[in-house]
Amino acid sequence: MKPARLIILTVALLAAGAAAFLALKLTGRERVVELQAETVIKKEPSINVLVAAANLPVGSRLTEESMRWTGFPEGSIVEGFITDQARPEALTELKDAIIRMPIFEGEPIRPEKIADASGAIMSSLLPSGKRAVAADISVSTSAGGFILPNDRVDVIMVKKDEQDGYDTETILSNIRVLAIDQEVQEKDDAKTFVGATATLELTPEQAKVLAVATQMADRLTLALRSVADAQEPDALVAKHLLSGEGNRNTIQIIKSGVIQKMNDAKTSSEQSQ
Repeated sequence: MKPARLIILTVALLAAGAAAFLALKLTGRERVVELQAETVIKKEPSINVLVAAANLPVGSRLTEESMRWTGFPEGSIVEGFITDQARPEALTELKDAIIRMPIFEGEPIRPEKIADASGAIMSSLLPSGKRAVAADISVSTSAGGFILPNDRVDVIMVKKDEQDGYDTETILSNIRVLAIDQEVQEKDDAKTFVGATATLELTPEQAKVLAVATQMADRLTLALRSVADAQEPDALVAKHLLSGEGNRNTIQIIKSGVIQKMNDAKTSSEQSQ
């Protein structure tokens, strides 16, 4: 073999060897990188949380089929979640509990959104300190039937004045509607809900105002409010309708829709005569 060919062959072998060495070195480095990545990415431990297996409307009852356990990262667990560690028998214990606020599929079931299964539906839906009071309604006094349970309304009193005209006054504002007739949730296929009574969520003072206004008014009208007003306080109360309350020397009489006040002493004197 000629010396020139021998030199070329030797150079080629050396180049091939160097290429093979580099390839092995790079492959090893990639393997190290992969091992390092596997070491860094660790799966966070999970804890089973009780969630809704379907959309649960207000007033419905929990069943074992409407609940399920779902794994949540341990770092995502917050106070109020029902876990299998704290309540392993929750599926059985919470069966038939009443839904107080809407719960959506996959949402954790929290104690404040449900009520004891032994309670009645309406009393379970009432927050502490509130009262359920019914008011007569019709299509014309309930926004054409578009008022549904859980909507917010203003209560407007309409009554005749001394000149045979009409006076209007908003006596309550931003009041939650608990039910229309005996329905405490809107129906999926119903766009309107025409009923004879609307049950309102009121404070004791608001309940008294509504009772007085019902006797005074020719008509009470519910004015539907925007859903955006749900977080506003129900601050407006026509307290002047109760102005005689708490004063032992004054009697408040409602006659022909007009408030009349009489002094106890004067009344007693007139009766004695």
